Amino acid sequence: MTAKQIEEAAIKLPKRERLTEKLRESLETKKDREILDAWIKEAERRNDEMESGKVVGIPAEVVFKRLRASVRSAR
Repeated sequence: MTAKQIEEAAIKLPKRERLTEKLRESLETKKDREILDAWIKEAERRNDEMESGKVVGIPAEVVFKRLRASVRSAR
């Protein structure tokens, strides 16, 4: 069976029987998982700080305005 035939057969499977998650996981290394877990932990930490009021966010418009000004001044 060719890769193309396997792909076509897989696409025809009902969603609950598709193997995309298993295939993705088979390509993922232990290091990839550790990195992903670390980013999830960091995102949760930042979210907790925002929700508790410990950190006040900066509106995206302000961030982009500052970034544009910074880029212009660097030229």
